[in-house]
Amino acid sequence: MNATRASSFEELLELEVMGHAWSAIAEEMGSVLVRGALSPNIRERRDASAALFDASGQMVAQAAHIPVHLGAMPESVRAVRERSPRAGDGVILNDPYAGGSHLPDLTLVEAVDLGGEIVGYAAVRAHHADVGGMSPGSMPQGASELVQEGLILPPVVLWRDGAMVDDVLAMVLANVRTPGERRGDLRAQMAACAAGANGLRALVEREGRARVDVSGRALMDYAERRARAAVRALGARSGAAADALEGDGMSSELVAVRVAVRTRGDTLVLDFAGTSPQVRGNVNCPMAVTRAAAVFVLRTLLPDDVPTNDGIARAIEIIAERGSAVHAQWPAAVAAGNVEMSQRITDTIFAALANAGLDVPAQGQGTMNNITFGGEGWTFYETLGGGQGASSTGAGQSAVHVGMSNTRNTPIESLEWAYPIRIEEYAIRRGSGGAGEHAGGDGVVRRYRALERCTVTLLTERRVRAPAGAKGGESGAVGRNLLNGRALASKCRVEMVAGDVLTIETPGGGGWGKTT
Repeated sequence: MNATRASSFEELLELEVMGHAWSAIAEEMGSVLVRGALSPNIRERRDASAALFDASGQMVAQAAHIPVHLGAMPESVRAVRERSPRAGDGVILNDPYAGGSHLPDLTLVEAVDLGGEIVGYAAVRAHHADVGGMSPGSMPQGASELVQEGLILPPVVLWRDGAMVDDVLAMVLANVRTPGERRGDLRAQMAACAAGANGLRALVEREGRARVDVSGRALMDYAERRARAAVRALGARSGAAADALEGDGMSSELVAVRVAVRTRGDTLVLDFAGTSPQVRGNVNCPMAVTRAAAVFVLRTLLPDDVPTNDGIARAIEIIAERGSAVHAQWPAAVAAGNVEMSQRITDTIFAALANAGLDVPAQGQGTMNNITFGGEGWTFYETLGGGQGASSTGAGQSAVHVGMSNTRNTPIESLEWAYPIRIEEYAIRRGSGGAGEHAGGDGVVRRYRALERCTVTLLTERRVRAPAGAKGGESGAVGRNLLNGRALASKCRVEMVAGDVLTIETPGGGGWGKTT
């Protein structure tokens, strides 16, 4: 196999076989993780991702998990490699300015050992329901600096020579509200890394180190060629768009997101000039998250058979000012940036592509509807689906996660078994999708009754600015947050007592085309 160009039928066939081998290992890592996790957020919702990297730290394969996790994960492995790990070391990190995304996403990276050499890296990222900080669940409304959001972990060795570094684990568990659940979820992540390491070692032992290394490079080169060919096929195009977040959690002042898109030969250039400077609240995001959103958008323009790896990112150039809300700098708070700013970046890039003449869908719900509960001895986090935007090919789906999220819902039975919460209603929000030749998907209604005193934090969007339709289609309905029937802000922290009812109505997707 030629790492620079796989052109013959035999080479392409070999590339396909090796690509499936790499991907199968990543999928097995994800399967081990969700089977072993304790928290419903990881076990049931699958708010976790797994990927496999070569010895140079480039992502060769990923499981079909969460775009915002996976697009930013190469930064994590890069940060680990800068610490010169030993073969076999397992490293934990979450610092958004040293390879992380936001603090609840704890990332574990194992330097895969074969005969004393590092032959690759197995990495898993999972959203933990609490990592300390000023608010239960570590997704605080009102945080103005990163240290308020929870425990910050630069890359640090968590296990070495197969043994846990007990002092590091003790330090982590001493800074969270639910240490038992955190311990269990971390053990599941370690098991997932072990599955990745075992799979990669078996692949190298079966196929040989040289063939595996060459196949990894060839897979990335192939993805790059396909991505660049797709950009080149667009021709000379340019377009711009502007959107905004509905406040930063500290004020209701809009946080502007602007992007100008242009093709330069076979490169997609994204210029975020005019985007708001980083703000006091926590809707900022590090460059890794912005890059993840850009990679996601380009990936949607590619055929399904293109492997998703680091090669796609090579066809993108991002221009973003340091200190802006999409290229935040220490000590900016970022908890909502990972989940909400990433969605708005995606929406705005798609809008710019539409203005450049591409056929793209109407806007989907544009939010992850982040809901965090915390009481004595327990914390719970989930996101909710909503309406998908319609497109030229058909109606948008209802009650699905869109954009940078790809999780499932939390089954009612699992939630009620684990926590003092009852779900009084969970239904499709009929009529919330925008009308059009093709209708937007509907959102959902989820109604929670507290059985004991607890704190609830909401980080949501599209409560004021509706998801836009396309080609004359109507906008989807905005979402609503209600406590005992009283309207709440899109980002807020409230106290509930036994009997209180929180209702979340998620946005619908925009419609496509004028109604006839």
